Amino acid sequence: MFSVIQRRTLLSSSKQRRFRTKNPDGNAIVRKVVDSGLFVMLVGYMRVSTSDDRQSVDLQRDALIAAGVDERHLHEDRLSGSKADRPGLKRCLEDLRAGDVLIVWKLDRLGRSLPHLVQIIEDLKERGIGFRSLTEQMDTTSVHGEFLFALFGALAQYERALIRERVNAGLAAARRRGRKLGRPKRINDEMLVAIKAALDAGSTKSAVARSFGISRSTLNDALSRGSE
Repeated sequence: MFSVIQRRTLLSSSKQRRFRTKNPDGNAIVRKVVDSGLFVMLVGYMRVSTSDDRQSVDLQRDALIAAGVDERHLHEDRLSGSKADRPGLKRCLEDLRAGDVLIVWKLDRLGRSLPHLVQIIEDLKERGIGFRSLTEQMDTTSVHGEFLFALFGALAQYERALIRERVNAGLAAARRRGRKLGRPKRINDEMLVAIKAALDAGSTKSAVARSFGISRSTLNDALSRGSE
């Protein structure tokens, strides 16, 4: 059934049994056999905001192990949730296979934002992977969990719509005030010669910037590049 399995040892027998298996690289994994006879691996993800030793994942670890996650299948990051590149989360998502379940202690341990969280869970769903959050009692393998996830998806769409509305309102307000939007004008060699001539004639940088329709920072950048 599983080509990657080289060795299988029965650890216990009950309504829910466990098998220890090995991948070709020799790394041990533990999958549970539920009543349906399917192999299910529970994978846990933990995160604290910094690498400070005072912040511990012990609470998360204990909760995940109590929920049935084998300690060898725990992944950890010590990074801010706003960081897009989280090595522990990347390894965690790569280890998951169809039929497995990703478990977190709390929703905010996983996603940077509500849309990001919904995106991760949608990707898991497309891959046939379940998701559980212990604190919020969300379980996408249940009808109640599916409903909560659909609600979260609607909220994420609403949040995106609000952000677009705020951005468009801000742009419209800036235009009404006469602000020029978009990237600053590029200063070519001919403009740079004229700018230097104006400065040599006694004009101030502010006056030159206004005359050429550029920002003061753009002017300074052009002058520094021109002097190199």
